[in-house]
Amino acid sequence: MTPSISDHAALILVDVQSDFMPGGALACHEGDAIVPGINHLLKAGLFRHVVATQDWHPRGHVSFASTHTGKHPFERIPLYGHAQTLWPAHCVQGTPGAALHQGIDWSSLNAVIRKGSDPRVDSYSAFRENHGPHGNRPSTGLAGWLRERDIVEVYICGLARDICVLWTAQDAVELGFQTRLLWDLTRPVTPDSDIATRTRLDRLEVTVLDTNSWFDTYPAALTAWAR
Repeated sequence: MTPSISDHAALILVDVQSDFMPGGALACHEGDAIVPGINHLLKAGLFRHVVATQDWHPRGHVSFASTHTGKHPFERIPLYGHAQTLWPAHCVQGTPGAALHQGIDWSSLNAVIRKGSDPRVDSYSAFRENHGPHGNRPSTGLAGWLRERDIVEVYICGLARDICVLWTAQDAVELGFQTRLLWDLTRPVTPDSDIATRTRLDRLEVTVLDTNSWFDTYPAALTAWAR
């Protein structure tokens, strides 16, 4: 059964970038498996409003393990009163790994939100950076962009399911948007995180959808849906 998409809905594609794909600097488990479904979704033209986010880190970013002497990827350190996971250097500004995935037709994008460009602050959510040195979480500007267009409902997919996608969903709920997550069009860094991620989404009352059934009758079902 295909859902009804409102003119007041937006699709948010989180960090579908080369470094999060197999072989990339911070590969998600089966990250490339979401590419065909996202292409179907975009080519069907179901959403009037489509936004992509892009991790866009400077060299020497605070979240990189290589920035901290003696530290290794996936270790955790305290930072601004919160736990910070240290990552392999990834999505460095201007590098091929930071590019949006070349296998997707991005021509329907309305906006790209670049995040994580402050060398002092990590950034997971599409809506807000992580906690910074002043204790706040600076806005990326996405919420204002959506509200200017009377968006009340967001559909979220992308990478990684257990980090940036989850944080985006959490912030969307907190900011008052009706929030839907396209589960099959996400993948985690580690698959054993899925139970915890799903539990958190349930507690937030995020609607979790599976688009596989939408594509069973593609293109007929999607063509009808787009009318």
